[in-house]
Amino acid sequence: MGEMGRETPRRERLIVALDVPTAAAARALVEKLGDSVGFYKIGLELSASGELLELADWLVGRGHKVFADLKLYDIPETVRRAVANLRGRGIGFLTVHGNRAIMEAAAREKGEIKILAVTVLTSLDQHDLAEMGYRGEVGQLVLERSAGALAAGCDGVIASGLEAAAIKSRFGRKLLVVTPGVRPAGAGAADQKRTVDVAQAFRNGADYIVVGRPVRDAADPKAAAESIQNAIASIFEV
Repeated sequence: MGEMGRETPRRERLIVALDVPTAAAARALVEKLGDSVGFYKIGLELSASGELLELADWLVGRGHKVFADLKLYDIPETVRRAVANLRGRGIGFLTVHGNRAIMEAAAREKGEIKILAVTVLTSLDQHDLAEMGYRGEVGQLVLERSAGALAAGCDGVIASGLEAAAIKSRFGRKLLVVTPGVRPAGAGAADQKRTVDVAQAFRNGADYIVVGRPVRDAADPKAAAESIQNAIASIFEV
């Protein structure tokens, strides 16, 4: 495991999703979490508030790593220009959908940003793919899109912990695997369908996990985050 040949500090392996409606609510959650979390994901909900970049700058200014989960999907030239506009802000990860031309356009402009390609959303299962006209297995589609991401110059993929082992088996450290939809053992999956718990995700090869509601909605968010960090510490030495 490890980030493209560099061992990832274990406390950076937990990415907390700031799935809240305003930057003020996000800042309040970050303040509650204190030093228990060092990596945050900001995405569509905050993007729609118009405060995403302001929040990203605030997080970077506090020494946090930022994952901009924008899932860019547009004509390649528009994606290229959007990625160029995000460079130089200290953003660590940025997501795009797994279309070959889109991934290539993003990779051409990525600079210091690591581009992560979405394989199959964790809210989708085999039945959903069949309704969309795809007749193959979920795992096969994930591997096909992972291969395309590597060929296009992406740094990693967003993939369920259920598919992480197959991705790592085929591509090793050539691709980072960031796994969303992770739930602490015993927690419900809500609208996520292809989920794993923290230990399963890392055993299967995930480099990072993304956790949202189990931290955000906990009675004590910092304690919830520290519990996950403790589980990660039991798996990794550094």
